[in-house]
Amino acid sequence: MPDTAGTSAAKPTVLFVCVHNAGRSQMAAGYLTALSHGQVEVLSAGSEPKDQINPVAIAAMAEDGIDIAHNVPKILTTEAVKDSDVVITMGCGDACPIFPGKRYEDWELADPAGQGIESVRPIRDDIKARIEKLLAEILPATV
Repeated sequence: MPDTAGTSAAKPTVLFVCVHNAGRSQMAAGYLTALSHGQVEVLSAGSEPKDQINPVAIAAMAEDGIDIAHNVPKILTTEAVKDSDVVITMGCGDACPIFPGKRYEDWELADPAGQGIESVRPIRDDIKARIEKLLAEILPATV
């Protein structure tokens, strides 16, 4: 029997993927974690992860009250994709495996790597707007 929103279904899992898992995907994961209030399982990964989060991305998120400073870039695994209901890519190209039954989106976003805070703020704000739209689509309305 098909599952319907709002029933006892497990909370959705969303995976954000970018090449380095140090900027865009970390900002998206930070917003989704904060704005979903624990109603969504949030994962992020990269096809070629860096050794640390972009400090300008950390600063831009801190301006909006979101702390991603302690996050660590992770390698993209097939398991992470299999375990996710929604997979959102941000420039990882063919590195992302495709599985039937998953929702895939590709968000075209500028890469914050090497950019100053003035350039990263609009990227952050675009990501936040997309996260708010995504939440409205994947979570049942609460009264």
